[in-house]
Amino acid sequence: MSLAEELSLIPDLSFSPDHDLTRFTTMRLASVGDLVEVRSVNAVQRLLPLLKKYERSYLVVGWGANQILPAQCDELVIYLDLPFDPGSLSAPMESYRLPASVGLNQLTGHALRFGLAGWEVFTGIPASLGGAIFMNAGTNLGEFGALVTQVELVTRDGEIREEHMTSKSFSYRRNHFVAPGEVIVSATLVHRGLNPEIPQKIRDYLEYRKKTQPLATRNCGCVFKNPNRELPAGKLIDLLGLKGLSVGGLRVSSKHANFIENTGASTWEEFQTLVNIIKSYADQFYGIEFELEVKIPYD
Repeated sequence: MSLAEELSLIPDLSFSPDHDLTRFTTMRLASVGDLVEVRSVNAVQRLLPLLKKYERSYLVVGWGANQILPAQCDELVIYLDLPFDPGSLSAPMESYRLPASVGLNQLTGHALRFGLAGWEVFTGIPASLGGAIFMNAGTNLGEFGALVTQVELVTRDGEIREEHMTSKSFSYRRNHFVAPGEVIVSATLVHRGLNPEIPQKIRDYLEYRKKTQPLATRNCGCVFKNPNRELPAGKLIDLLGLKGLSVGGLRVSSKHANFIENTGASTWEEFQTLVNIIKSYADQFYGIEFELEVKIPYD
């Protein structure tokens, strides 16, 4: 029996070979590859041992806002669409056990309605809960990891593993507990109490993001990590005079230099070329080696 045949026997799972993956990243670079859509934790538990058995490499995509896929994706792409009851956000609670595929926009709406202190830190981040945890997403207001108390993962052997957060679980734009091949399936979030000032803080920050970031264009969010808090990558790129620099249909945003916008039928190769040009300038003029924030397979 082949991998495809075994996958067809798993409930709550759909396998699509040679699928158009373009919509699975917000930058919309054309990409094709094998796709598995998973709709239950049990399906994830059955899927991962199979992929281990067949020695098939894979990656997980959420909203794809911080991810780039190559034109031909050799890794199997796993898309989670786990059950979620919106009614669980009908009233404020002390803690929330949530599926990894829930969108941060839904959580922001809940924080906006009830004034959950601390949840303003992920305002405007276009990501799923699992993706935000994996990369410790954040804004100028703070980092996501500070709100997480426990994470549930599925191991490559299909076992459920619970990780309880400590002061060493996260650092800038990364986690230190997801082992290679593990998939985050749920997490527990907390807040810092109810504060009537939070809704206005969220609205103000959303307005700030609209004014300073190209939210209406096809991009992958910030491309590079900030070398440190005093040296934002966008400001450094701007000072190099690289705003508007183009390669094919890709250009450095004129609104925020740490964003690369897809203005047409752009390619994976053009993205790599533009990224390498920026990195070369940063190294030549600043002596700084820019580190990618966006996730790129095979990089």
